[in-house]
Amino acid sequence: MTNPMHAPVSWLQQAVFYEVYPQSFNDSNNDGIGDIPGITERLDYIWSLGCNALWINPCFTSPFRDAGYDVTDYTKVAERYGTNDDLVDLFAAAHVRGMHVLLDLVPGHTSDEHPWFIASGEERQNLYTDRYIWTDSWITGGDGLPFIGGVYPRDGAAITNFFAFQPALNYGFAHPTKPWQQPALGDAALDTCGAMLDVMRFWLSRGADGFRVDMADSLVKRDDDGKPATIATWRYMFGQIRGEFPDAAFVSEWGRPDESIDAGFDMDFYLDWRWDGKPNGYNMLLRNTDTPLLHDGDKSYFNADSGVGIRAFLDEYEPRLTQARKRGGYFDLITCNHDTARVAPRLSPQEIRLAYATMLLMPGTPFIYYGDEIGMRYRDLPTKEGGYTRTGSRTPMQWDRSANDGFSGASADALYLPIDESADAPTVADQIDADDSLWTAVHDTLALRADSPAFHADADFSVLFASDERRSFVFKRTKDGISAVVAVNPGREAETIELPAGEGSEARTVTLSYGSPTLAYTTLTLPAQSFAVLQ
Repeated sequence: MTNPMHAPVSWLQQAVFYEVYPQSFNDSNNDGIGDIPGITERLDYIWSLGCNALWINPCFTSPFRDAGYDVTDYTKVAERYGTNDDLVDLFAAAHVRGMHVLLDLVPGHTSDEHPWFIASGEERQNLYTDRYIWTDSWITGGDGLPFIGGVYPRDGAAITNFFAFQPALNYGFAHPTKPWQQPALGDAALDTCGAMLDVMRFWLSRGADGFRVDMADSLVKRDDDGKPATIATWRYMFGQIRGEFPDAAFVSEWGRPDESIDAGFDMDFYLDWRWDGKPNGYNMLLRNTDTPLLHDGDKSYFNADSGVGIRAFLDEYEPRLTQARKRGGYFDLITCNHDTARVAPRLSPQEIRLAYATMLLMPGTPFIYYGDEIGMRYRDLPTKEGGYTRTGSRTPMQWDRSANDGFSGASADALYLPIDESADAPTVADQIDADDSLWTAVHDTLALRADSPAFHADADFSVLFASDERRSFVFKRTKDGISAVVAVNPGREAETIELPAGEGSEARTVTLSYGSPTLAYTTLTLPAQSFAVLQ
């Protein structure tokens, strides 16, 4: 499949995103649930950290059986978060500050309470009959796909995506084999594409700057390896929307940039994958364990005691990075997200400091999950709104030592989720003015990133030192003749690295460091758990 080589929108070059889980970030009306005006109140905080863009998790009308990833109206803000006007006001307030805002688009399914689906399940044919995938008889199974039947007047069963209440929107099948299976980019699939394009237009015309797209690789059923039909579907949609909104940005939840960037996305996430105990590269960095609360036995690179070198990560990461760069897109690292266990308390503040300082200076556009800048902890909590094991990463933001950690003025039992009541729970107020805090480390790293084109999203990346056994990792970023070297040693023992000629103290000085590294000519000494930027 030929590559259209869409160039990412220019503002992504220096973008740093802050992911906001709206129900847990800041409660402006004291009902116990975070809201959009609460986000607007905290824009200056996000800016002061060094982030100039936001990704807001779904904030649309929903029964919230999957925390908003079960939408009933894509064009209406959920009442618990505020109003459409509140969201438009947020866009405007962000733009005044030079910030951009991505909304979360869920194109693959809706709630079974969405009016589209209710109409689709009616016995008589109507405009929404083919908006979802239905079998042709109440007794027909889903041909190996999950389905729900016997619930609706229509003589058929509805194909579902994840939870049973999330019916799949109809983007067709790559290879239809049953009478009820319609082709990708056929009339019904194009009608679904048109409905999703209308959703995009609705918010982009009101000030949104783009979308993070949920499970973007899963639209077309029974697609071939490489997802050619899904890629063609996205190309069709981008062919409609890009000309109307040329500055809109789109980032995919896909994890394979050779496919997603070919599909027309600006960026793709390096997702956290771990199947049957086998980690992908991202998992190797921070979460190479089956016990997310335990430090012992964790083989993550940034665990000081893991004994793991960086080489295995690079073997998985560099080919994907190359695929993204060849296609003109970005491959983005995250500190965490709403589906992933936070790294604290399993990793110590120093381990996290080294991890974030390193990752925030790597290629692509970084994403910081709310609260990661202070080391908020993953907690083992009962499920909430379909969160299950993810619930422990979705707790209220910890602003200060006042009631409810400053998140809300509601009573504790009214909060969306319970706060961390530990005496040593990290807060913004405790860390924002502390020179040795994680917040300051994240802030200083982002300030350095913003100050040099060497750390732009598309700056070149080359490895100067990596090993299977030794702990240190040294890489170089370069753009427009300006370069910087980043070095980290997450282990318990000091290491000495010989840098290539021209990269030593005759050309560079240490501009940001942790753990007292030293540079003498081309000899870089990295004490235990240390980090350095050489410019």
